[in-house]
Amino acid sequence: MRTGVVLPTFRDTPDEAFAAAAAAVAAGVDGVFCYDHIWPLGQPQRPALAPFPLLGALATLLGPPRGSGQGPFLGTLVARVGLVPNAVLAGQFVALSHLAPGRVIAGLGTGDRLSAEENRAYGIPFPSAAERRAELVELAGALVRAGLSVWVGGGPAGRTAEARAAGAALTLWDAEPELVVERASGADALEVTWAGPPPAGPPSLTERLRVLQHAGASWAVFGWPVDVEALAAAARAVEADPGSVEAHQESGGTAPGP
Repeated sequence: MRTGVVLPTFRDTPDEAFAAAAAAVAAGVDGVFCYDHIWPLGQPQRPALAPFPLLGALATLLGPPRGSGQGPFLGTLVARVGLVPNAVLAGQFVALSHLAPGRVIAGLGTGDRLSAEENRAYGIPFPSAAERRAELVELAGALVRAGLSVWVGGGPAGRTAEARAAGAALTLWDAEPELVVERASGADALEVTWAGPPPAGPPSLTERLRVLQHAGASWAVFGWPVDVEALAAAARAVEADPGSVEAHQESGGTAPGP
C-alpha cells in the first residue's frame, strides 16, 4: 500500500507546501496531493492556492522518479468538475502528465452542498447532482483512455457507479475499514484508495495503515498536518510486518513503528 499527504495549500504563498512536499518525498512518502477549492470550506476570508500551478512546479522541484513505476506521484484530491469546463480540466491534467509522465493521479469529485457557495460566489453554475455525476464520468473516462491514473470520489456513502462506469479507482474519504472491505472485495471489487485526517490519538499511524492495508486499500493519503517522517516509518513497519490486525491488537499494539 502506498502513502500520500495532502499539502498545506490554504496559504498566501506556496512556500509551506513546497517545504512539506520536499520533506515528504525525502522521508519516503509516495505521493503529494492538493485540494481544489476557491477557499477552505466555510471560510471565504481565507486564501487557497490553485492545485495545478503548484503541482507543475513540484514536478520540477522534486526531481525525477525514484525508479520505474515509482513516485513521487502528484495528484489532486480532488479536482471538482464544473469549476472549469471538462476540456480545460482535462488539458490541465494532460499538461501535468507531460511534466511528470506516469506519476500523475487525477483525483476527481463532484462537489457537494458544502462547496456549492464557492461556485455561486463567482457566478459559476452548480448543476444538479445527476448532471455533475454525468460530467464526472465523461471526464474520468477520457482521462483513463488518455493513460492517466484516475480516482473518483465516492462521497460519504461510497458510491461506486461513477468509478465503475469510468474504469477508475474509488476514493473513500475518512471511511471506516468495513466500507473499504466491502468496496474492495467480491465479484464487483474496485481498486479502493483511502484518504482522511491523520489519527489524533490511538490507533497509531502504524495501526491505521495496517488496518487499511488488510481492508484492501491500495493507498492511504492523510490530510495536513501529518508527521511525514512518522508516516514513512509507519509504512515501512507495516511492509516489514504486515501481520494480522487481530494479532497486533491482542499483543497490546506493540507492533514496530510510531
